[in-house]
Amino acid sequence: MSRSEARVATDRPGRYGKQLAAHLGRRVTADWSEETGRGTVTFSYGTAVLTAEPDGLLLVVDGELDHLADLEDVVGRHLVRFGARDELVVEWHRDNGEPGLVHRNQDEPPADS
Repeated sequence: MSRSEARVATDRPGRYGKQLAAHLGRRVTADWSEETGRGTVTFSYGTAVLTAEPDGLLLVVDGELDHLADLEDVVGRHLVRFGARDELVVEWHRDNGEPGLVHRNQDEPPADS
């Protein structure tokens, strides 16, 4: 199993964790605990753990290496979309040292060069 983590700076980690779990839970098994500020999402090819911390939302995905980018993409892409107003950035760090995906709001037009 391979692992990737991302710490997403936000002053509303519980809100985003709950929203992400609820949204992804429409297609896969997901839960969120208001008491612990922690949730899990179980995909057929891996899992995601969402943890609300004082300074942000910790995302951890575990799965086979060939599915790690898929897990990063699904979790990161949805979270950035929900947090567009807050300009959330999800930068994944894999346990094997390989660079992970980076998700950010891309609604701004590219600057002219």
